[in-house]
Amino acid sequence: MEFNRQGFDKNGLLTLFEDQSDKTEVKFGTVAIPPGGRVPEEGLSLHEENEYSFIIKGQLEGESGGKKYKVNESEATFIPAGEEHWAVNSSEKPCEIVWALVKEK
Repeated sequence: MEFNRQGFDKNGLLTLFEDQSDKTEVKFGTVAIPPGGRVPEEGLSLHEENEYSFIIKGQLEGESGGKKYKVNESEATFIPAGEEHWAVNSSEKPCEIVWALVKEK
């Protein structure tokens, strides 16, 4: 396993590590979205990895694959690879998330 501490980007996203095998690529990290913060700031996110997220604190509302959703503290989400999505922190406190992106080769 390779530890790749990339640091925080301008949106507070921290990649803790990345790993690759013959069959998968995995990225794992955290993000804190401020109250009212939207990801992405405009438009939609779309990536070639499956996205798994666990909400540690806060609440998100958004849309994934054309369907609206709401997820609360201590709940998890799954967004399939290639599915357009966006989210907004609809709580009064920062929304803290642990995420994993998994790409099957």
